[in-house]
Amino acid sequence: MGGARSQVNKAHKTRFASKASRHSHKIDKARSGKPESSHRAAVKGARAARVQRSKAIRDQKRAALLKEKRSIVGSSSAPRVIVLCGLSSSAHVRPLAEDLLMFAAGGDEHLTSNTVASSTYKLRTTVLQAPYGDLTSCMELAKVADLLAFVVSANSLYVGDSSSPIDEFGSQCLSVFRAMGLPSTAVFIRDLPSDTKSRQELKKATVSFLSPELPEDTKFYAAETKDDLHKFMWLFKEQHLSSPHWRNQRPYVMSEEASIKPGDSIGLCTLIVSGYLRAHNLSVNQLVHVSGAGDFQLGEIDILKDPFPVSERKKIDAMDSDDNQIQIVDTFVPDPLNQEPLLVENISDPLAGEQTWPTEAEMEEAHENNKQRKLVKRLLPRGTSEYQAAWIVDDTDDEGNDSEDDNPDGAGMVIDEKDRSEYGSDGSDMDAVSHCREKFDEETIGGTEMGDDENLTNEQIQAEIKKIKESNAEDEEFPDEVETPLDVPAKKRFAKYRGLKSFRTSSWDPKESLPPEYAKIFAFDNFARTQKHVLAKTAELDRGSSKDCAQIGSYVMLHVKNVPTDVASKLCHPSRGLPVVVSGLLQHESKISVLHFSIKKHDSYEAPVKCKEHLTFNVGFRQFTARPLFSSDNINCNKHKMERFLHHGRFSIASVYAPITFPPAPLIVLKNRDGEQPAIAAVGSLKTVDPDQVILKKIVLTGYPQRVSKLKAIVRYMFHSPEDVRWFKPVELWTKHGRRGRIKETVGTHGMLTN
Repeated sequence: MGGARSQVNKAHKTRFASKASRHSHKIDKARSGKPESSHRAAVKGARAARVQRSKAIRDQKRAALLKEKRSIVGSSSAPRVIVLCGLSSSAHVRPLAEDLLMFAAGGDEHLTSNTVASSTYKLRTTVLQAPYGDLTSCMELAKVADLLAFVVSANSLYVGDSSSPIDEFGSQCLSVFRAMGLPSTAVFIRDLPSDTKSRQELKKATVSFLSPELPEDTKFYAAETKDDLHKFMWLFKEQHLSSPHWRNQRPYVMSEEASIKPGDSIGLCTLIVSGYLRAHNLSVNQLVHVSGAGDFQLGEIDILKDPFPVSERKKIDAMDSDDNQIQIVDTFVPDPLNQEPLLVENISDPLAGEQTWPTEAEMEEAHENNKQRKLVKRLLPRGTSEYQAAWIVDDTDDEGNDSEDDNPDGAGMVIDEKDRSEYGSDGSDMDAVSHCREKFDEETIGGTEMGDDENLTNEQIQAEIKKIKESNAEDEEFPDEVETPLDVPAKKRFAKYRGLKSFRTSSWDPKESLPPEYAKIFAFDNFARTQKHVLAKTAELDRGSSKDCAQIGSYVMLHVKNVPTDVASKLCHPSRGLPVVVSGLLQHESKISVLHFSIKKHDSYEAPVKCKEHLTFNVGFRQFTARPLFSSDNINCNKHKMERFLHHGRFSIASVYAPITFPPAPLIVLKNRDGEQPAIAAVGSLKTVDPDQVILKKIVLTGYPQRVSKLKAIVRYMFHSPEDVRWFKPVELWTKHGRRGRIKETVGTHGMLTN
């Protein structure tokens, strides 16, 4: 059907058409001079172009999908990593791991490695066991898993048994894995009965119990007989595995073998790691990160002959060759001109802020300006710094003039009068704790840092813990409230603070009063644009055939140079039982900056998490210790209020000095405990890298109204001396119900005030 005789309906009603269009069918088309069906030809040409373009896009997608499938499942792909994790103490992982390895190897009982190649399934597989009870080791193995397989025992579901397929440690592992980003998951059900009916019922009950705790695409397998394992291997071969996005951005190598080669310097050595390259191509000029050791440069990359070939012919050739001799196919040596330097801190110029030598005209002009300034005398309180004096406004209103008459000494707190607005204008005192400064006031944090446990008795330790818990509860109920000390004048105690009219709209220069050490960290003009360019370079490295680049899926030997000998010995010790992971770093990821994480306190952690407490941060493949500064997440404001504790049920921002990492990157915060496994304190993710983010510390000084009239009130116990009352006169007062006022005068000689 169709073609030239297909029906063509009228485009519109006849009464709306012109006379020429109504009689066009009566005119000979040859005499009219118009080409026959020119409009139809144009339509057909456009349609053909669209069809051709759609076909080209389909072909490109099909080729990319075929290439990805061949790189994952083909003979040149890296082995698929299966990590077996028991969710309870009754789940025995070791027998299942041995059965999987023997079955994948074709019944070979003499296995010397966790990696086997099966010519039957045309697949290479690596099987690893997550040690039960060791949370840190389970986390490290889950980072490199292609398939995270949970092992449960069906005996725990029998009637009358009080145990559960998931115990406390299993639920803790699940919460950590979910926060890190789960790869493809599966569940192996063990200890099933031989009866077919009971077997199906028990498997169904296990699936219904575990399904709410796992992703929707989780597959459940019975793992008792050879037929069960045979079915799993065939399905596992064809399964499309997914992995976390943060891991797909970086090349990494999981070690099959690791050894140490003595270096030229004392205390340093070369760490040699052999394994399959995954995710991306790796250049010998790139920097690498060794998990548990740090960032290093590569001395050499050797491409070795595949030790686990899939085809039988390659296996016979490998057996005929000398087993003790390593066969190097190719070698890459770094180029000194193109190798990325191991740069951690910025080299600051101490004379960067210096000016050039002034001319004579500039010196005369400055001399005249100084003469004019001497004529105008400014009354400043004793102890006022140049920074505070710059904020004192010369032109004040009538109310300010009245206060100067009341205060002959001219003493008063610095207050920002600009950008007054209703939003956030609480008139409270603020202190700049910009850019995660090391120093901050211990008295406003609820106690000093706990000293050495060796120098404290048990009673003193219990008293410190009780004090921290009380401070946490008090901060949650009365945030930012601080009592004025009796022994120290308030104007001296709070000399660093500044009164802001509006927390949101008041201006604050993020570059002011920075310490000289702050010039050592790195900053970006546009962090998002930098990340886009860095990822584009990685994609270009994958597409090109560089001479200094190892291809994905190849078996490589990495020579990581200048590694501390004691650290390398711990990584290569046989008792460790974990593979060494070497991941390639993107550009700039070895440099130090200020990282801001969005974190939330973990539900299982009940102890208070105090600001600037020593915590262990796990960010992707990295692990480091830091003392974070907590602050609130203000979306519509460029200033963030510091928080003294990390409270339950809400997200906060944790700011730390750390190596630069490009998001997305998951965060697991651990708290080390003496003699116990580290506890999960918080989870979250990397938000941004910004050294210019301003964090302010806010305090609220409270008093108790003694006598209230229509327009005035007498407030007690806010201050304890008349000098403090006069110092805080410029600051606006407010009540919890929204009434606002100002300090007028002192009442008596003990710091009582009226407003």
